[in-house]
Amino acid sequence: MAADLPNDKKLGLVLPGGGARGAYQVGVLKALAELLPSRASNPFAVISGTSAGAINSVVLASRARLFRAAVADMELVWGHFRSEQVYKSDPWTMLKTSMRWLVALVSGGMLAKPPKSLLDNDPLRDLLKQNIRLKNIQKSIDSGDLEAVAVTAASYDSARSISFFQGREDCMPWERVRRKGKPEEIHHEHLMASVAVPMVFPPVLIGNEFFGDGAMRQATPLSPAVRLGADRILVIGVRNEVPDPPQRKPEAPSLGRIAGYMLDALFLDGLSGDLERLTRLNTILENAPGKVIENEGEQLRFIEAFVMLPSEDIREIASRHLKELPLSVRLLLRGLGATNKGGTQLLSYLLFEAGFTRELIELGYRDAMNSKEELLAFVQGDAVDSTAGISGWEDLEEEYTQRMQAPDFTERAAGDIGGEEP
Repeated sequence: MAADLPNDKKLGLVLPGGGARGAYQVGVLKALAELLPSRASNPFAVISGTSAGAINSVVLASRARLFRAAVADMELVWGHFRSEQVYKSDPWTMLKTSMRWLVALVSGGMLAKPPKSLLDNDPLRDLLKQNIRLKNIQKSIDSGDLEAVAVTAASYDSARSISFFQGREDCMPWERVRRKGKPEEIHHEHLMASVAVPMVFPPVLIGNEFFGDGAMRQATPLSPAVRLGADRILVIGVRNEVPDPPQRKPEAPSLGRIAGYMLDALFLDGLSGDLERLTRLNTILENAPGKVIENEGEQLRFIEAFVMLPSEDIREIASRHLKELPLSVRLLLRGLGATNKGGTQLLSYLLFEAGFTRELIELGYRDAMNSKEELLAFVQGDAVDSTAGISGWEDLEEEYTQRMQAPDFTERAAGDIGGEEP
């Protein structure tokens, strides 16, 4: 059964976006599958994903009966990726798109309408339909191997982050500022919407609204899992936190570097901010009775988290695999200035080639195995002995250990504190 933890604690899995970097998540999950019994079912009661993480989430949800088999399916696809399976990369399509952009810009849209996106990702839609049996999600829920799965996309029309979720009948919708949870049977269009990186891939129509990449307005990526009942969350990020060294001679960033910077902020800054917010809440709740505060119908509860992040700079790995991309794509990226050292951030999100994705799978596997005792203990329900119940994010130790102390609660103080969970 999913998330069979002591004290009825529900284990959640959060998989943020990151384009081709999502292969790292597969490696971590592969290691976890080997640490669990070979016939174990999905250990996560709640699974929540965004962008590429949404695809990984739905694969797990559709194969929840056998966790190891689900991860093996993911590795099979990610380990044999080619860019042409994600977006059209043939020379004629790339030339036609480039010329259309040029004519549209020069003529002010009079001679040709500008393309909806830089790349056409129809091949990805075909790949998802061939490899993911979405009807099996409900079977996983009915069998008890899963309680809920959420896929997040951003509405261009309502300007809200929408988490579409499929789960048990007791999973309730929610609505907060600029975000909501909407119960809905997950379809391939939800996945295509969640991965529709702005300007790179075209928006997707769901109902009467157009949607784009779920990371665009997802300021609280942990929220869907918490709202759906998770008390403990495994988070698999796709960026290490090592800053760039200062340049001796500063140079103006190229379009490619700016685009990579924007994608990096889009996919990953929300996670860092949400972990910081969770740390503050947990620090407040640490000495509260039962580590829970009730306030005007809302319940704030202590959420433990284990964070897995790459131990190596993925940009450096991407630079080693640049030549695997089709020539037409390399020329496009070179024109944007995304093939030199400063532009490898963008490259790392678009490099859907087997050499790169396999190396990321190996990195994720190696990182997880290097932390296998802590990872397995967390999944099995052991308490986290770390800052505010969050393990694996080094910045938390440095940032909060010295300056944040858990408050002493009196009955009056507990009643005065309000807010909402992530």
